[in-house]
Amino acid sequence: MEDRKLTVRAVERALDILMCFTKSEDLGLTEISSQIGLHKSTVHRLMATLEDKGFVIRDAATEKYRLGLRIWELSAHLSHSDNPAVLLLPQLEQLRDRLGETVSLYLLDGIERLRIQAVQSNQAIRRVAPVGVRLPLYVGASSKVLVAFADPGTQQAVLNSPDWPASVDKEDYIRQLEEIRSKGYATSYEEREPGAGAVSAPIFNHAGQAVAALSVSGPVSRLSPQTLVEFGPVLIEAAREMGMMMN
Repeated sequence: MEDRKLTVRAVERALDILMCFTKSEDLGLTEISSQIGLHKSTVHRLMATLEDKGFVIRDAATEKYRLGLRIWELSAHLSHSDNPAVLLLPQLEQLRDRLGETVSLYLLDGIERLRIQAVQSNQAIRRVAPVGVRLPLYVGASSKVLVAFADPGTQQAVLNSPDWPASVDKEDYIRQLEEIRSKGYATSYEEREPGAGAVSAPIFNHAGQAVAALSVSGPVSRLSPQTLVEFGPVLIEAAREMGMMMN
């Protein structure tokens, strides 16, 4: 039994190490050790195993690690029917071409949102949205959409988060959620990021569950509050069509 516990702990630690790379492309032992709270010698042993299996690659010049080809090999086998980032990519591109702005797809993960896909605008001045970024749920159009259509337990977890910023009024936030449920979409104007505006709508599966948030974002020089409102019905319809493709 003790050996089994040690094995499970080692697996958990290895996964914690891999998750560190969601925030940075390359990391040194000291950085990883600090992030997951393990001694450098323990991290070194685990990294050696991950490197041996091809999950990480060590740069001999910088002594830093980055994700290895084994990760990409695994991701290539994700089912198109189960992975919305792959399944909905053509529709995201069509929406980008129609509206001329960056289009993103978000999933709810705990009390954060995760950008799983993004199609960048072709315009010279644009909002770049990197895939894999995690963002808080208390601000931003996509955040509010995901919370507005989440189950009550998730909503309470977000509202009760110890990280909730004092600058965001909870009562006003709750009123916004009610309005979003009524309208079917959310907008944000320089809420999370100065100079950027966004509009978002929920994607529902066949069971009527909100499984993702569809978002269009760009510079406020093009996306005025009125333009965001005009884009709202367009996103609702696009999200409805995407939902019909979901399991």
